Amino acid sequence: MTGARHSAALGLSVLVPVYNELSTLGEMLDRVMAADTLGLTREVILVDDGSTDGSRELAQEMAAERAGIRLLAHPKNRGKGAALRTGFAEARGELVLIQDADLEYDPADYPTLLRPFQHGADVVYGSRFHPQGSAAGIRPWQRGGNWALTRLCNLLTGLRLSDMETGFKVIRRHILWSLTLREESFGIEPELTVKLAALRPRPTLVEVPIHYTSRDWRAGKKLTPRDGLRALYCLARYRLIA
Repeated sequence: MTGARHSAALGLSVLVPVYNELSTLGEMLDRVMAADTLGLTREVILVDDGSTDGSRELAQEMAAERAGIRLLAHPKNRGKGAALRTGFAEARGELVLIQDADLEYDPADYPTLLRPFQHGADVVYGSRFHPQGSAAGIRPWQRGGNWALTRLCNLLTGLRLSDMETGFKVIRRHILWSLTLREESFGIEPELTVKLAALRPRPTLVEVPIHYTSRDWRAGKKLTPRDGLRALYCLARYRLIA
């Protein structure tokens, strides 16, 4: 991964990719800023990915009004993977937490995500399908597709995940910076997992239960069945070249 390297580090960078999330962005930022980070200092990095609904303007206002919020912007929409890569390169926190802007993932779960780092974890995945987690509103075909992709990922990598596609991940910054990531869209999830599993020594990866509330396409959900096919392709491709 290429990008800026910062000498002064914070405890936590919360990275938020934003694309046309005007209806939820304000509340999401309120929740993020109020979340318990177990004493870690934080920054919030918003990466606007070419929004056309006023999200960028709201993000600009909030970044100007609140300390600890930075805004990065793409001139046109490139995809979630591109937004994450932009944010990864600019993160100053020792830990980087990925937070979607649509309120499907709850910042109240931050303590659960961060606590394993106190015990030596390198990577934490928040699992929607952990026995102690909850996943409301997920359709059967979505659950089945996620199960199949996660199962294949486990077979290819030797991991024992229950939710490879989760959008709630925390990764030590130096590990992220050791990876070369290429995916522009949702393929970033399988690519990231396969490449983390290929590192030697392998990072310590922990899954924890989270609370998840799915939205549908009428509410702006962007993941489609075609993205599932791309995930399948990415699992095979990046496992072969890892």
